[in-house]
Amino acid sequence: METATTAQTAHDRRHMARALELADYGRFSADPNPRVGCVLVRDGREVAAGLHWQAGAAHAEVNALAAAGVAARGATAYVTLEPCSHHGRTPPCVAELIRAGVARVVIAMQDPNPRVCGGGIAALRDAGVEVITGVLEEAARALNPGFVQRMEHGRPWVRVKLAASLDGRTAMASGESKWITGPAARRDVQLWRARAGAILTGSGTVVADDPRLTVRLKPGELAAQAGFPDLPQIHDLPPRQPLRVILDARLRTPPGAQILQTGTVWILTGPEMAQTPAADALRGRGAEVRPVPLADTGAEGGLDLAAVLQELGRAEINELHVESGPGLAGALARGGWVDEWLIYQAPLLLGSNARPLVEWPLARMDERAELEIIESRWVGDTLRLRAHPRS
Repeated sequence: METATTAQTAHDRRHMARALELADYGRFSADPNPRVGCVLVRDGREVAAGLHWQAGAAHAEVNALAAAGVAARGATAYVTLEPCSHHGRTPPCVAELIRAGVARVVIAMQDPNPRVCGGGIAALRDAGVEVITGVLEEAARALNPGFVQRMEHGRPWVRVKLAASLDGRTAMASGESKWITGPAARRDVQLWRARAGAILTGSGTVVADDPRLTVRLKPGELAAQAGFPDLPQIHDLPPRQPLRVILDARLRTPPGAQILQTGTVWILTGPEMAQTPAADALRGRGAEVRPVPLADTGAEGGLDLAAVLQELGRAEINELHVESGPGLAGALARGGWVDEWLIYQAPLLLGSNARPLVEWPLARMDERAELEIIESRWVGDTLRLRAHPRS
């Protein structure tokens, strides 16, 4: 059996890189499914390609096979995720690959979904198809951090977005914060909102800022800003608004809040508050008021953040985009729930009386939280930093 260490590795990596590029075009639409791309290669030449556009639609392999027709027979399929072997929203892709006569399948990563996990690979090999795995696996995992996290740990990938001054302040002492960053940075935030399954905030932010937390760009505009090619399938996609989630143990969200005027909104509160007239008033405005357990200690609003994240995992939220004040950001950080920091640092100073980036009182240097910067780039006059906690 050929492995990824043979002489064909460079050839396989090149075609898998193309499949990963295709998969990324589903960044704003495939959710809650993973982003997947497929390339069919015969005699060293790409004969067809496909990707998964949205849940309920054909998978990447099926789209590529349809485009290839008879040219798929004897070809190699490069797939960024193990082909599915079960009936979900669509029939299994493994059966389609076998039926089409594909001779070889190169897979970037095994599917972490327990319903698939190794089953697709085994079915292909049982049918006499040569299978190679692990080609550009790290890149494939990075393409779907939320899907992998949800399947392996039952909760979303938590990305906390903050806008700060050079001195690490997010708002004046009065709470005034509009606007710290410029138009280019605010437009860039739209890309991160659009790729998320849900946007999380606290009731304090809703009361103080009255945000909408919506995606304001159409699919074609998002694709153009992300640098994708102008594909007709993108323009055919319906606009998608992520679920908005408010942590509000005391139900302080005003029934007239702007966030309640568009799309689906969950308000997570304590079990007792979920049965009050205040909860009924919010339900009357279209919000879904859901009870979650209270925390033993004073987390944001007193809610159990582990229970919140498990609830969102059950709702098939892959990536959770957090836009909040320093209280919720600090609570998530203290609990070890932040997987990625997305910080926009603007060229201004707000002074020592302004509000901090996170509320996280630390007394000693050995308590510090160390981060690894994985990306830094300029967005207009604002420096955008992405960082992961060091393990």
